[in-house]
Amino acid sequence: MPTTSPTRLRWILLAIILTMLLASLDQTIVATALPTIVGELDGLERLSWVVTAYMLAATVGMPVYGKAGDVFGRRHVYIFAIAVFLLGSVLSGLAQNMTQLIVFRAVQGIGGGGLMISAQAIIGDVVSPRERGRYMGVMGAVFGVSAITGPLLGGFFTDQLDWRWIFYINLPLGAVALVTALAVIHLPKPAGPRPRLDYAGTALLAATSVCLVLVTSLAGHTYGWTDWQIIGLGAGAVVSGLLFVVVERRAADPVVPLRLFRDRDFVLTALVGVTVGIAMFSTVAYLPTFLQMVGGASATESGLLMLPMVAGMLTSTITTGRLISATGRYKHWPIIGTALITVGLVLLSRMTADTPYAYNGTAMLVLGLGVGMVMQNLVLIVQNTAPRRDLGAATSANNYFRQIGASFGIAVFGSLFVSRLNQRLEGAPGGGVEFGGGEAGISSMTPQMLQGLPAPQREFIVDAFAGALPPIFLYAVPVALAGFALSWFITEKPLATSVPGHGQDEIPGRPGEADEPDETGTSEGTAGGLTTGRD
Repeated sequence: MPTTSPTRLRWILLAIILTMLLASLDQTIVATALPTIVGELDGLERLSWVVTAYMLAATVGMPVYGKAGDVFGRRHVYIFAIAVFLLGSVLSGLAQNMTQLIVFRAVQGIGGGGLMISAQAIIGDVVSPRERGRYMGVMGAVFGVSAITGPLLGGFFTDQLDWRWIFYINLPLGAVALVTALAVIHLPKPAGPRPRLDYAGTALLAATSVCLVLVTSLAGHTYGWTDWQIIGLGAGAVVSGLLFVVVERRAADPVVPLRLFRDRDFVLTALVGVTVGIAMFSTVAYLPTFLQMVGGASATESGLLMLPMVAGMLTSTITTGRLISATGRYKHWPIIGTALITVGLVLLSRMTADTPYAYNGTAMLVLGLGVGMVMQNLVLIVQNTAPRRDLGAATSANNYFRQIGASFGIAVFGSLFVSRLNQRLEGAPGGGVEFGGGEAGISSMTPQMLQGLPAPQREFIVDAFAGALPPIFLYAVPVALAGFALSWFITEKPLATSVPGHGQDEIPGRPGEADEPDETGTSEGTAGGLTTGRD
């Protein structure tokens, strides 16, 4: 593999930042607009699905994109993901009902999962593990920036324009990302014969993921836990999961190579990733609802009120990335991070309608610091130990488990929240207030409508939300503690100072091997007018 020049590396990083911003922005920009969206489209009982559809589709697509990048080359896969994401954005903005919005969000998720995986794998192709901590810190900071700009943009568009602009804003950003990717990302084609894609394994993995999330989303709300629909979905998850393992053991080139699971650190980081996914995404999904429905904040204000969490993520991600590159040590960061996540969740669970914002902000800051110490560093650990032929598959598998945790957490917490809220609304003034419709129309209730209700009804509903939502964060504490315990067993291995295929001591920007043809048929030394690492 050719050495990447500092100039080209900067351009590649720019393209990756833009696409990572697209994928991560769309996970946060929707949160502050959700109360208005579900009120306008009459679907509060399906609130969690607007987020879950995106997360589930991204989760199912991740292993496919990772393996496709290993097989066909990451440039083509990367560009395809951008195109699908932009298509989903346009369709989501045009949605006329909740069913359409959920389906189109799934299309977005298919593209978004590819953006995240391809971006991380491309960094693995061109940057050594020792230097990668610094770059992973920058990429993690993108999540922090999106967590700032996402809620703010979502609130601004909802309050000042129309919630549909939270999807249309992706078009100019996506166009810039697409042009930049086409111009500067030229990587070597995968060597050797092209293996046959693992279609059976892909289908079974998708079936398992869908069944799992449907069970967690529908059980206890739409259907009882003992209803045949839930039992059938649970059985489907078990059967398809077992068949997936059988198929992958026999596949010539499996979509998720089972040999990865022989690496203890791969398994441990995957499990810790599940805990982080549950803690982070369920919090980001439901905190704006608390701030708006309980605190009376506008959509824009709720985005601003979440800045402490973002500041914590931004600070810890960049700082730990630089420290890892400087010292080569990384094991203690997941341990400290999961401990802080646990503390943050406990603090959030204690929020009430009368809790001062100083307390709420401190709780969000602690959680953000913890997430920033863990999330990107787990990818770094996996990429440091995975063989080059499995780099994309290992990266995607690690993200897959984190996304499964996120989808599971959002769905379960959404079901618990709705159930708890319905119980508290049973004694509302006038009676009959529940998500099924009711006289008070809770299913169509927006923050603006809530403020217009008579004082007795408004106060009752606010108290119901305040009593129903914060305790769900406490349910995630045992999961976070499990992540804390597992982090202690991660083994710290020396971070390599060379990219696979480079000289032993090479890092990006130093002289290396001669250039090889890239995916466009040109060499990295001439494509786009940029020179190699010898400049």
